[in-house]
Amino acid sequence: MTKMLSATILLILIIDPLGNLPIFMSVLKNLPPNRRRLVLIREMIIALLIMLLFLFTGEKILNVLNLRTETVSISGGIILFLIAIKMIFPSHNNTNNDIIINKEPFLVPLAIPLVAGPSLLATLMLLTHQYPNQKLYLSGSLLIAWTVTLIILLSYEIFLHLFSAKGIEALERLMGLILIMLSAQMFLDGIQSWFQH
Repeated sequence: MTKMLSATILLILIIDPLGNLPIFMSVLKNLPPNRRRLVLIREMIIALLIMLLFLFTGEKILNVLNLRTETVSISGGIILFLIAIKMIFPSHNNTNNDIIINKEPFLVPLAIPLVAGPSLLATLMLLTHQYPNQKLYLSGSLLIAWTVTLIILLSYEIFLHLFSAKGIEALERLMGLILIMLSAQMFLDGIQSWFQH
């Protein structure tokens, strides 16, 4: 149960719904409000299907590559650390923030890469390799993280009223700090396991 909780928190931090909130709104702003919700739900469902595909085939991909659990854990820690650094120190030249789409988006950029991005898909592969016999728990974690993200994105007006742009930025940095701690733990677990073997 603890593993499921930590996996859920990890996935929510990587999906980063609060950080993606302004980008989603800028992409969907030209659509009517009713259509906006339908497009958002559709894109989230597509993202979920892609994430589940990687969850169930990720272990096979890593086995084909003949990667050891320790290597996966160490590299996973490094990847998460780099993601967290970008969350804490965001680049002002980030092109994601300048996405302007005049027509209705489909698959790109909302489903991929904003929700089911390379970082998240790589993390799902790492988790399936670390916990090969717990795909049911991992599926549960993914569904919870996906639901939380969907609720936040559908309730964008509430979040924009509760937190200003600065408040959302501060929350994203806090999430980045938590992610740094999780990445350090994953890295240290990999090192410890490496020396034990």
